[in-house]
Amino acid sequence: MPAFAQEAGGGVTDTTSGWAFRWINFAVLVAILVYAFAKAAPKFRKNSEDITRKIAEGTRAREAAEQQRREVRAKLAAIDAEVAAMRAEAERGTRAEAERIRALAKAEAEMIERAAQAEIAAAERASRVELRAAAARMAIEAAEGMLRERLTPGDESKLFRTFVGELERSAN
Repeated sequence: MPAFAQEAGGGVTDTTSGWAFRWINFAVLVAILVYAFAKAAPKFRKNSEDITRKIAEGTRAREAAEQQRREVRAKLAAIDAEVAAMRAEAERGTRAEAERIRALAKAEAEMIERAAQAEIAAAERASRVELRAAAARMAIEAAEGMLRERLTPGDESKLFRTFVGELERSAN
């Protein structure tokens, strides 16, 4: 083991010059530390400002995100009401459209019924006219048949002379 020698009486460090060297060493060390801090201070300040700025930006971003979250939640809450309103509007529209179609169908049915009634009336009138014509034809045929049976050649010549006489009178 190495032996450490000790001076008796405290040695160089107990003297005034020892104390002066200690104070000089201390002053140099303090000066180096002050110089190092002075050189590093702008970097520390800049870092501090950057950190402060980033914290402020983060706070603003967080507040903006919170505001967006609140808006989204409000929209989500309102979306149910909007969907319900849209459904109600669609229901009203469907009912109105169904009612319009019913009214249109009813109007068309009434129009078809009126047209059918008019067609029936026209067919009835045509049938009556046809029936009258057929009755007249049958009456004429029956009268002609009866005349042929009852009319003799003398009656026929007398009827012809009467007809010619009436024609002469009407011509004058």
